[in-house]
Amino acid sequence: MSQRQLLLAGSVVPYELQRARRRSIGFIVGASGLTVRAPAWATLATIESALQEKSGWITRKLHDRQLREARESAARILWADGGHLPWLGAALVLRTGERWRAPELRGGELHIGLGSDADAALIRSRVQAWFQHQARTHFAARVAHFAPAMGVAPARLMLTSAATRWGSASSSGTIRLNWRLMHWRPEVIDYVVVHELAHLREMNHGPRFWTIVRGVVPDCQALRRELRSAIAPDWT
Repeated sequence: MSQRQLLLAGSVVPYELQRARRRSIGFIVGASGLTVRAPAWATLATIESALQEKSGWITRKLHDRQLREARESAARILWADGGHLPWLGAALVLRTGERWRAPELRGGELHIGLGSDADAALIRSRVQAWFQHQARTHFAARVAHFAPAMGVAPARLMLTSAATRWGSASSSGTIRLNWRLMHWRPEVIDYVVVHELAHLREMNHGPRFWTIVRGVVPDCQALRRELRSAIAPDWT
């Protein structure tokens, strides 16, 4: 294993060269950058030639990786006074400030009422409880708004913290919505609500299902793409 670099598409690209029991040269772009795995018989000239042949793919993947890491870094929430928290498509500024019983929303600021000496874990816990309470209220109102027009009657609404799903619906009539949806603008939340309510009529993603969704949210596909491409804020 060795660290090397090569000029690819006009840029100096560092890479880690690993010798492996394999028949061909492979390329991996990961968190640590570019890794080249090559069989023992491959000369350095052969490896560099393969890198040049794949230079377009490699530089594109490295660029995409850098952009994603920048977006993920920006998505990390600072759990301190002055930290920013995405809220309904905008941003709230966290304020610890003076102590009082419950968080209070004042314009674009969320006053948590824990005092300036509160630690990050306590701030996060208080904000999460407030966030979930707001989510339950907002979701209940939107379900009540859309359900009658769609001809459905959910049996139960529950919050979920699922890592990879924004919502779900069961054949028993239970709707589950991820409380972190409150980060996104209201139109995106409405799309997810309608999506799950539509499952109470069609428990699939077939043409009839999308006809139902589109009848209520005409731009559902654009909203779906927006949600799928978004990076959720990091609550850790």
